[in-house]
Amino acid sequence: MASRRASEQLIRDGRVAVNGQLIQQLGTKVDPARDRVTVDSQMVKVRRKFYVALHKPRGYLCTRRDPARRPTIGDLLPREWSHLFSVGRLDHDSEGLIFLTNDGQFALRLTHPRFGTSKTYRVTVEGRLGTSWLAKMLHGVRDQGESVRAAKARLVSANNTQSVVELELAEGKNRQIRRLCEALGLHITRLQRIRIGSIPLGELPPGKWRTLTEPEIKSLLAPL
Repeated sequence: MASRRASEQLIRDGRVAVNGQLIQQLGTKVDPARDRVTVDSQMVKVRRKFYVALHKPRGYLCTRRDPARRPTIGDLLPREWSHLFSVGRLDHDSEGLIFLTNDGQFALRLTHPRFGTSKTYRVTVEGRLGTSWLAKMLHGVRDQGESVRAAKARLVSANNTQSVVELELAEGKNRQIRRLCEALGLHITRLQRIRIGSIPLGELPPGKWRTLTEPEIKSLLAPL
């Protein structure tokens, strides 16, 4: 119906009624399942909450529109879902799992550091890495005045050309993995997010999406 600030003004102006009674007190509690809320006598309906998992391809921006008309994740979703926003971000050259929703509390739960929702990435770097590199990633580095490190690190494969590691993060610092690898002198050739909390990317193809199931949503919101 309106933004929070605009809604407050509607209430002050006496245009909002609950069960037929005009309401002008900000913060009045209502039960969406039982109370009838109207604005200018028009019924206000609760918007259904959506939770979508998307496999973001490399080269797409985590935004709805781009002034330079570069590809965005909005191009991959149905037009009627224009009200959904991404939960966190993946940079232009990264790929993998990202959620979209219209539920602000859900987004806060998955992105705020105090909740510590883990995110797992598969990172391909040039050259052969040994276990000593994993220790460096776990120990971390100082970059731009803050500590940047992985919570967990596992070597998936390594040869003379490239190595693949899985890194789990418990924080959501900007470009955290790229900053960590750059500080350690490693060149990333592919960066893919493969899991958020308990939800894996799985077999979802690049550019495709699916809705999250009720058990998946509950598992993401469950207390740690």
